[in-house]
Amino acid sequence: MNEKEFIKYLDRIHYRTKCFDPFKKCILEVYENNKPEIPYKSAVFDYLEETHEKLPGTERTFRYYIDYLIETEQLKFNKKCRPYHPVPELDYGKQMQLDFGVHKTRGGSKFYIFAVVLSSSRYKYCALQERPFTSLDVILHLLDCFQYFGGLPEELVIDQDSTLVVSENHGDIIYTKDFSSFLDEMKLKMFVCRKADPESKGKIENLIKFVKYNFLKVRDFSSIEEAKKRLRKWLVRKANGKISMATGKVPSIMFKEEKKHLKPLRNSIYLKDLTKIREERKVDKMCLISVNSNKYPVPEKYRNGVVEIYKTAGNLFIYDTKTGEQVSEYTLSLIPGTRVYDCRLNEKKKEKIEKLRIELTGWYQLPEWNDFVVKNRETYPRYFRDQYQIAFKKFKNNIESNILKKALAFCLDSKTYSMKDLYDTYCYFKRDNREVNIPTLSSHREYHGSRGNHSREFNVSTRKLSVYQKIISSEEAGI
Repeated sequence: MNEKEFIKYLDRIHYRTKCFDPFKKCILEVYENNKPEIPYKSAVFDYLEETHEKLPGTERTFRYYIDYLIETEQLKFNKKCRPYHPVPELDYGKQMQLDFGVHKTRGGSKFYIFAVVLSSSRYKYCALQERPFTSLDVILHLLDCFQYFGGLPEELVIDQDSTLVVSENHGDIIYTKDFSSFLDEMKLKMFVCRKADPESKGKIENLIKFVKYNFLKVRDFSSIEEAKKRLRKWLVRKANGKISMATGKVPSIMFKEEKKHLKPLRNSIYLKDLTKIREERKVDKMCLISVNSNKYPVPEKYRNGVVEIYKTAGNLFIYDTKTGEQVSEYTLSLIPGTRVYDCRLNEKKKEKIEKLRIELTGWYQLPEWNDFVVKNRETYPRYFRDQYQIAFKKFKNNIESNILKKALAFCLDSKTYSMKDLYDTYCYFKRDNREVNIPTLSSHREYHGSRGNHSREFNVSTRKLSVYQKIISSEEAGI
C-alpha cells in the first residue's frame, strides 16, 4: 500500500461494523427499563439468548460491545455522587476519630478491632476482642484510650454505627442510652459522618487497614491475651514510632505537644465496678465517712470498720471491702462541711420493723392480739425491736389461748401496751385460774399497786371502839 491507501485502510477498520449493532436498540431498551439499577452484562446477554434464536457473538464479545456503547456515550448511566472536599488540618487536641474492623487471622481466629487516632498528631490507639462490640464495650475501650493518651479531645468523630447511633434524621442524631450518658458525663462533642464519606474519617479508615495488613496479616497468635500484648508493643514500635506518610513526622514526637492541649481526665460511672481504682475510707463510731470535707452515712454493720469508695464528677459510690458489693450511693455535695442524710437507710429500718410486726401478728389468730401488736408498735416506735424480743421469749411457745385472750382484754381496756405488762397479766390470770370479769381501770391500778403480793384475801384484826376510848381517857388522866 502507498500512504493514501494505508490511511484509508485505518479509517475503515477504526469504524468497522460491530456484530451486535443489530441488537443495539433492544439492549438500550433493557437498560432504560431497569433504571436506576444497572443489570449485570451477563443477565442482559442471557435475556438476548432467550428472546432471539441465535446471537452473532460470545458473551465476552457482548461485554466488549457494552463497553463500546459506554465509551461512545450511546449508553449512559446517571451516577449521582455527593461532592466533598478534604478536611483541613485541625489544631492540637481538637479531634479524635474512632472506627471498628474485623479480621480473621491465618490461624483461624477472628479478632474485632477497636481503633482510635488523634487527627492532628496521628497518635494511635488500638484494642482487640473476640466478640462483636456492644455500647458498653466501646465505652470501656474509650476510657482505656483516654488513660493511654492522658487526656480527652474536644470532639469525637464516628460513623453511623448501630453500636453507638440509633438513628440519624436530617442532623438529629439519636445515640444509644449508655453512649448518650457517657457523652454527657465526659462533656464530649460529637461529629457523626454521613455514609460513604472518606474525607471526614479517612485517617481512621487507613489505621484499620494498617492494623489488618501490617500487624494481623503476617502473625499468628495462641490467644487473645498474646495478641493484645504484642499489639501494645507494635503501637509503640511501628504505629506511633515511625514517620507518618501523611505528616512526614513521627506521631509519638508530635503527641508530646498535642498532649498539652488535651482536656483533663474525668472519672466515669462506668468504671465504678473496677476494684483497682477504688479508695479506702475508715468509718467512724457514728457510721460516717469523710469525703471532700463532707460526711456520708453507711450501714451500721460498718461502724468503726473500713469501706471502699469511688467518685465521679457528681456521684459517690460506697462498696463492701470483702464482697465488693455496692452498699450506698450519693450525689456529691458541693458545700464543704455538709452532713448528708440517707433516707433509704431509715426506709430499710422501717421495712425491717414492719416485717417484725407482721411476723408478730401472725403468731395468734386473735383479734385482740392483732390490736395489741398495733398499739404496741404505735406506743414504742423506737423500742419495738426490744418489745419483739420480749414477746419472742415470753409468748412464742406454751401459751394458753383462753388465758392470753383475757390478759389482752385487760391490757387493752386499761391502755397498757407493754409486752412485759401483758406477760405479767397473763401470769396473774394463769395462777388465778378462775373465771373473772374483765377488770376496770381502777382495779388494774390496785393490781399494780400490790405487785409482788398476789394474796386474794387479807385477815385484818379489829377492836371495839371502847378500847380506844379507854386509851384516850388514860392519857388525859396522866396515867
